[in-house]
Amino acid sequence: MPAILSTILTAAVGIGTKLLWAAIVFVVGSLLIKFLLRVIGRSKAYARIDLEMRSFLDSFIRIALYVVLIVAIVPILGIEIASIITVLAAAGAAIGLALQGSLSNFAGGIMLVFLKPFRIGDFIEAAGQSGVVREITIFYTVLTTGDNKRVMIPNGTLMGAAIVNYSAEELRRVDMSFTAAYGTDPDRVTALLLEAAEADSRVRRDPAPFARMTAQNDCSLGFTLRVWVESGKYWDVYHDLLRDIHNRLIAAEIEIPFPQLDVHLDK
Repeated sequence: MPAILSTILTAAVGIGTKLLWAAIVFVVGSLLIKFLLRVIGRSKAYARIDLEMRSFLDSFIRIALYVVLIVAIVPILGIEIASIITVLAAAGAAIGLALQGSLSNFAGGIMLVFLKPFRIGDFIEAAGQSGVVREITIFYTVLTTGDNKRVMIPNGTLMGAAIVNYSAEELRRVDMSFTAAYGTDPDRVTALLLEAAEADSRVRRDPAPFARMTAQNDCSLGFTLRVWVESGKYWDVYHDLLRDIHNRLIAAEIEIPFPQLDVHLDK
């Protein structure tokens, strides 16, 4: 019995020593990885890289360094690397199938970084989501929606979806529709629309604002106003013009109709 207890104690001490050294190496390695990432992030050469590439590289380098750390810890625990490689090789097919989605996202991340359909800070719409691009990692692209929600879209999904980038171009066209009652002078309405557009200093003069009667609806005449503005000022101009034109139509005593049905009684 003493011999058995001695053997168990010796084995426990050996295992405990290995675990302790592995823990020490992991802690020191983690601190070293954080230090290396800070050094890389502050280097001048790294600062000249695009934000999208930096975001992708940050994620890739962090994962790669932790993989190296784990590989370094395995021998300390008394596990032979050759045995692990043999097991991984035997299970390669299963691992490949299990990681198929992750590999697709990784490949999609590479394509996003090099093709650059959008940049960090752009407002995009894709895969049923819309928001400002905050980060491009090796597996996911992170968006912040208008109501400040954090959305993570797999890169593989993004590469297979139509991407609408609202920030890619310097200018955007604001399209607005208005109605007036039948009997209203169309030229008078279009003149009011153009006056409102020209009164806003944010509206570009080239291309010139466009205002025309564009429809004869069941209960009203339809008018369209189109103006060009800087992309970042799109919504401010849209809302301000909407309010200004409404006030101008009311001041000019132009009737703004609503859907209605006229019933005529035949005696």
